[in-house]
Amino acid sequence: MTDDTMPLLDALLKRGGGDFMKSLAEEVLARLMAFDVEGQIGAARFERSEARTTQRNGYRPRAFDTRLGTLELKIPKLRKGSYFPAFLEPRRTTEQALVAVIQEAWIKGVSTRKVDDLVQAMGIEGISKSQVSELCAGIDGRVNSFLERPIEGEWTYLWLDATYLKVREDGRVVSIAAIIATAVNTDGRREILGLGLGPSEAAVFWLDFLRSLERRGLKGVKLVISDAHEGLKAAIAQVFKATWQRCRVHFMRNALAYVPKAQHQMVAAAIRTVFMQADHGMASTVWRQVADQLRARLPKLAALMDEAEADVIAFMAYPKSHWPKLHSTNPIERLNKEVKRRADVVGIFPNEASIRRLVGAILLEQNDEWQLQHRYMTLETMAGRGDEPTTALLKAA
Repeated sequence: MTDDTMPLLDALLKRGGGDFMKSLAEEVLARLMAFDVEGQIGAARFERSEARTTQRNGYRPRAFDTRLGTLELKIPKLRKGSYFPAFLEPRRTTEQALVAVIQEAWIKGVSTRKVDDLVQAMGIEGISKSQVSELCAGIDGRVNSFLERPIEGEWTYLWLDATYLKVREDGRVVSIAAIIATAVNTDGRREILGLGLGPSEAAVFWLDFLRSLERRGLKGVKLVISDAHEGLKAAIAQVFKATWQRCRVHFMRNALAYVPKAQHQMVAAAIRTVFMQADHGMASTVWRQVADQLRARLPKLAALMDEAEADVIAFMAYPKSHWPKLHSTNPIERLNKEVKRRADVVGIFPNEASIRRLVGAILLEQNDEWQLQHRYMTLETMAGRGDEPTTALLKAA
């Protein structure tokens, strides 16, 4: 014990000043890391050994928050491979993805001042292209396994929504849609099923994306909830032969575009009376009554209501307890906001692969969290028991 303790105390005395307990903790952790590295490379410092696998290559600083305060650690670096102490929490998957995206942007010469500041704040200056490639490969493997996994079982409800991101393409900056698909299975469990990147208005893109979900095993879809993207409705009917629910929130915005601003509140209140009805049949009757009342003053709005009736109130043919989650794309809006929050740090992505990497990592992380939560919908209501109306769900099943 004396042999181990005295050199440690001598080292602390040489440091001098400061908080003794913090200094003690920093010195102890430094020695732990030194022992770890010695075991990993198979040789002590300056030792010649046939078992040696690599050499030390300096240190990188890392702040470690503890009850004693923030400890300033120096993590050993290796010429080949890497070392990360077990007592520090490794970067989460999305943080690794963010580092990779930022470094790709830096290497490709598309960085901005904001990205440069973030790189410096994260302490990753000077990272090499080979290190970026290694980091990206590790993340891509996990993300691709998640996004391309087989889809098992039957999935009654499917939500589709898009968020828009900027990417460099052939020397110019363009906007592309990141389409996220979430669904609830017959057990009431919610999962993120897929991610698609492409032009949101292209019918062929929607068709290819939905077919990719089908090839992976998606089946049993009864209701698809989305905004009114051009080409999507036809793709849904072609691939799944399912009912389409037009997002009620987006519909209301579209409807009010035909209404003078002074009348927005009155018209919105009139339309909302439809959604207060007890069942689909009553809602349909009130919908037509409201459209007829508005027809003389607002003919374009009335025409829109005539066209959209079946799509906007489709959710009311399903169990009533499900209605708050079926009438719009709101259940995945929070997910889209988180994607945008992380993506805004990057600004302009260097390529589509980097978007897939970062967004895919966020979705993987969120999906893991969902699996630890309670069922999104109860087993009883998914089976059509103890809730009204249920007729359409039972017939569809």
